[in-house]
Amino acid sequence: MPVSDSKSRTAESRHSAIVSLVRQQGFVPIAKLAEQFDVTEQTIRRDVAYLSDAGEVSRYHGGVGIPSSVENIEYSARKGLNLNEKKQLAQVVSKHIAPHSSLFINIGTTTETVAYELLQHEDLRFITNNLNVATLLCNHSDFEVVVAGGSVRNRDGGIVGQSANEMIAQFRVDYAVIGISGIDEDGTLLDYDHDEVRATQTIIKNARQVFLVADHTKFSRRPMVRAGSIAQVSALFTDRMPPDPIRKILTEHKVKLYMPEKELTN
Repeated sequence: MPVSDSKSRTAESRHSAIVSLVRQQGFVPIAKLAEQFDVTEQTIRRDVAYLSDAGEVSRYHGGVGIPSSVENIEYSARKGLNLNEKKQLAQVVSKHIAPHSSLFINIGTTTETVAYELLQHEDLRFITNNLNVATLLCNHSDFEVVVAGGSVRNRDGGIVGQSANEMIAQFRVDYAVIGISGIDEDGTLLDYDHDEVRATQTIIKNARQVFLVADHTKFSRRPMVRAGSIAQVSALFTDRMPPDPIRKILTEHKVKLYMPEKELTN
């Protein structure tokens, strides 16, 4: 094994262990982490910076704690997080979208990446409350794009509000492609914004198949607003094997699991 690969895997294992420890204890000093993992404090600070940027932990003076449950990471920062993983997931999702079909796509940087991959498809009809998605798709001559009415959030181009929900509810589509900010161990889907959650709930209710697209970092984030349950989706697309409790729920409710280069049907 090349030295660089070995170091990468060692760092990845340490990152996972740090997240697990922080979730158990709530707050862990930098010095304690350095001692526990037998590395320098500088190495731990680099680990913490990486995990903080990914939304898996929060940095505090002298230590690291559980990420915020009330505030999401800045949209521009989220766009660059786990970019390769998002692209791989988007490619897998696009293979499961049939031509001549209709779709909901909700707010989020992951769903925007899926929309980009769908530019290679033919004759699709979209309903979205994501202005960035609508802008991306509207110039494709073979697509029809319907944008939900409502208030546009300047921080991320999301369209929310009662009028948006009412418009979404008028449609019944083949697929819903949704992202989420966090997934709890009991399968609860979580997000930060109540208005955004209401739109997601309406989308789930009005799609024949619901595709949840979430990279591995979403299993360690704990936003405060409930959007539903992972048992409500048709398929989960993720880049790493989910935690055992989540896999059990997927199996019990016959939710399909897709990962790049792997396909597990429960």
